[in-house]
Amino acid sequence: MRLLFVGDVVGRSGRAAVVQHAPVLRSRWKLDFIIVNGENAAGGFGVTESILEEFFAAGVDAVTLGNHAFDQREALVFIERQPRLIRPANYPPGTPGRGAAIVRNAAGARLLIVNVLGRVFMEALDDPFAALDRELAACPLGDGCDAAVVDAHAEATSEKWALGHFVDGRASLVVGTHTHVPSADHRILSRGTGFVTDVGMTGDYDSVIGMDKEEPLRRFTRRIPSGRFEPATGPATLCAVAVELTREGLTKAIAPVRIGGLLAAAAPVFWT
Repeated sequence: MRLLFVGDVVGRSGRAAVVQHAPVLRSRWKLDFIIVNGENAAGGFGVTESILEEFFAAGVDAVTLGNHAFDQREALVFIERQPRLIRPANYPPGTPGRGAAIVRNAAGARLLIVNVLGRVFMEALDDPFAALDRELAACPLGDGCDAAVVDAHAEATSEKWALGHFVDGRASLVVGTHTHVPSADHRILSRGTGFVTDVGMTGDYDSVIGMDKEEPLRRFTRRIPSGRFEPATGPATLCAVAVELTREGLTKAIAPVRIGGLLAAAAPVFWT
């Protein structure tokens, strides 16, 4: 099985990169699933239903979220009717939406996707380890699903590493999101789970983590907000991680993907 996980999509330029490249990459690399973290897709804050439909029309199979899951108030309503939109599983009971979902492709392969939100340097939600343990136990790899991907949306690298080791051998892939900077530590853990600390941002890197530079610079230098954060609108770099799985649903090969924009290009050699 072949998976592509696309990192935090920021604003219009990030969305355009997904819409442009997703169908091409699916065809070129014969991808079974494409997953996108879309929690910054709507002007940098949350996602709208029309943006989701745009992603799905481009061939995206599922969209994960994070700490900006409900920044767009309409998300409180449409998340209930979008089974392929996944918010963090460790939100309190009663929160709209779902923290895990099984997505099937045309061949009938079953992919479990679980989203959790870290607690270090972030808002204090329920325990992400307990939530992840619960979701993986309810749908074991090789039994309830053919592959399992975890979006670990967290600030601290230590917490992401711990989450990866915690589910090593029980998930196909653990992808760190949120910090918007692609890390160079993609690897296969000792029991076969693919891991990367942060997949990176899909957006304009001539920015401050995707936002136009002026307002963040004013806030850093003067400590006084003088306007809204607005996404940078230059050409985006699509950042992703490509994974080839074994028949058992564990990682056989993993590699970074970077296309367009300012960062050096990268692609999986095992698919070219």
